[in-house]
Amino acid sequence: MPPNSPKLLPHMALLTAMAFWGSTFVVLRIALSTLTPLQTMAGRMLVACVVFLPLCPRLWRELKEQGHWGTLVLMALCEPCLFFLFETHALRLTTASQAGMITSLLPLLVAAAAFAALREHAGLRMWMGFLLAVCGVTWLTLAAVPDDKATNPMLGNIFEAIAMCCAAGYTVLARHLSTQYSALCITAVQAFVGMIFFCLLALTIPEPNTFVSLGRTFPTWAPWACLLYLGGIVTFAGYGLYNFGVKRLSAGRAAAYTNLIPVFALLFGVALLDEKLFPTQYGGALLIVLGVLLSQWKGKADKPAEQPA
Repeated sequence: MPPNSPKLLPHMALLTAMAFWGSTFVVLRIALSTLTPLQTMAGRMLVACVVFLPLCPRLWRELKEQGHWGTLVLMALCEPCLFFLFETHALRLTTASQAGMITSLLPLLVAAAAFAALREHAGLRMWMGFLLAVCGVTWLTLAAVPDDKATNPMLGNIFEAIAMCCAAGYTVLARHLSTQYSALCITAVQAFVGMIFFCLLALTIPEPNTFVSLGRTFPTWAPWACLLYLGGIVTFAGYGLYNFGVKRLSAGRAAAYTNLIPVFALLFGVALLDEKLFPTQYGGALLIVLGVLLSQWKGKADKPAEQPA
């Protein structure tokens, strides 16, 4: 293995996680064409928990040895519980592409929260990268054409912004807990707390049968396949890879990768839901990529933020 491979691993893990999460906006809308939001989230968490079942004895030993139950539960309440609750309702009201764009708020929120809670320093280059990425997302937004399939895009985008606040809290807490727990253990706690949370809500709160209109027809099995993908791939692999990256990088640097989510969301939206991507929007996507690269590049004068593996 080349000498720089261990340093590249957290970056590769985060990039792969962003591809999974970028697909989430499209996959969730397909699931919501047949299922209610709470049914979708409860099913997603159940699938994730089934994946974790063979690892339960090992993970339980790790939990008993370390403690910090209150912080773990608070982290899981931030995400997946409240985060998914707001994001799923957002995707009933706005398009996958617009919801993906709102994720540009996350790095700024995480950088501010990490500075306040963890005393992480975000240098000028990182802030410049964040600003460049936000400009790219703004470009994408302004170049977009209103979509008839978005019934209330303003409210949906507000819900997505609230979800980003929850995600910022989760990232900072996960970064704090990563010194005590493995990425796998943190992901498992998220899955099991999320399952209890959404199953209780699904059993006690009635939901109207108002489903998302996609403008195209998918096979009847597609929404159920989406649940398997969301629980088995996005939750298990996506969060596992992200927690792996957060453990080895600062919270702010890891969160900078979320600026790539709008790009992946747009690409998947165009490919699977026929959402239009205009030539001018490619310029915004390029700015986002450049912003992420700038925020991750470290000069000789920069202090290393990584933690030992």
